[in-house]
Amino acid sequence: MAKTNQRRKRNIHQKRRNTFLKKRYILLTVLCLSLLGTGFYLRQKLNYYFSYYFDKPFEQKNISNTKKETVRIDKIVGQYANQTFGFDLSHYQRKEDIQWDSLSIGNRTIPMTFVVLRASMGNRKLDANFDHFWQTAKQHHLIRGAYHYYRPDEDPVMQANSYLSVAKLESGDLPPILDIEKDPRKKSKEQLVSDLKVWLKIMEETYGEKPIIYTYYHYYKDYLKGEFDDYPLWLANYNDVPMPSPDDEFQFWQFSENGIVYGINTKVDLDVYNGNLWSLKMLTID
Repeated sequence: MAKTNQRRKRNIHQKRRNTFLKKRYILLTVLCLSLLGTGFYLRQKLNYYFSYYFDKPFEQKNISNTKKETVRIDKIVGQYANQTFGFDLSHYQRKEDIQWDSLSIGNRTIPMTFVVLRASMGNRKLDANFDHFWQTAKQHHLIRGAYHYYRPDEDPVMQANSYLSVAKLESGDLPPILDIEKDPRKKSKEQLVSDLKVWLKIMEETYGEKPIIYTYYHYYKDYLKGEFDDYPLWLANYNDVPMPSPDDEFQFWQFSENGIVYGINTKVDLDVYNGNLWSLKMLTID
């Protein structure tokens, strides 16, 4: 009888021990899953603190504009505050001058949504920082655009190939961008227009989208108006005006070459897309 009671006690004790171990295992599993979930949820903040303590911290330099330019930029930003803002980069900006996680304007209330990068110039010259900026912009989920600086007296086919050799556009990127702003010295206006159409046709056949044309307001009036009206238009106008053109439809406005962006330690070109983020995404390559 005594032995039976002892066995019964041992069995009860073993069951309690097994139950305790099972509960502890479940608790540890739940705890581990909770920690993993919290880490995933706070990954951006954890990455920030990791970078803060182990990487060289970004120091925003004190960059300023004239009072007149500051007032003009603030007025345009206020007028288009519901639209979508972006900026341009090329080899003139240094890699170490940019903190990609912090890009904003309007006293840090308006985020930079898109970035346009110079990919190529003329027949064969490529922008030194393009590859780095292109990949970094993707990592930070910015809508990307790549532009070609067109040289009017050089061959349009060679210039198209120069651009295509470096600008590997993907779904979600803006269509190819043609930057034309220089007067031809050796070619007539008619020949320039014909050459530009060659470049644009090559891009349209490659990507299935109409390229965007970037130019200055007066250049557009003097050379392009009436010839490229069905292409998206990106106008540069740095004057104190409410919009870049009083009588032309535009998709983008580059409104300053002295833009001060929080997170960039040098001045950049500032752009506004004449629409919301949803319509900007509709303009991108499928």
